[in-house]
Amino acid sequence: MTLINRVSRLFRADLHAVLDRVEEPDLLLREAVREMEQDLGRDRRRLDLLAEEQRGLSERREALAASLERMDGELDLCFEAGREDLARTLVRRCLEAERLRDALERRRSELERELSRLRERTEANASRLEAMRQKAEILAREEPGEGPAGPWSPRGQTVSDDEVEVVFLREQRRRAAP
Repeated sequence: MTLINRVSRLFRADLHAVLDRVEEPDLLLREAVREMEQDLGRDRRRLDLLAEEQRGLSERREALAASLERMDGELDLCFEAGREDLARTLVRRCLEAERLRDALERRRSELERELSRLRERTEANASRLEAMRQKAEILAREEPGEGPAGPWSPRGQTVSDDEVEVVFLREQRRRAAP
């Protein structure tokens, strides 16, 4: 059982080493920057759409307020003329307009909260994106062959088979000579 555990541990370690060599941090970082830019672009477009909807709601609310004022004047006229049937119709329209005004106000409040959250998230993501860009720039400036840890990283410490053979022959000759 311990032999199986040792072999599986050795296999996992080798697999992790291979994956470390395959993954290039600069490529992964550039891909992360691209994804963050796309997400930030989507959030900014969403912000623009919500702001446009908010402007439309404001215009509609102003038009509704003007309509309610006009209907109030018309109600006065209906009561003065003794036209209760027209007054009832106007009262119905006033109630509908007031309910619409309340619904517009609720939607405006929801939009304001959503815009606030989205603005905060966009600002945070923009600062994270800038930090990632700086990291990518630093990584791009590193000398080829050096990893993030510098010249002493494990990538620079690999030994070729030819080097092993040359040192082996040298050591064999040195030990063979009296």
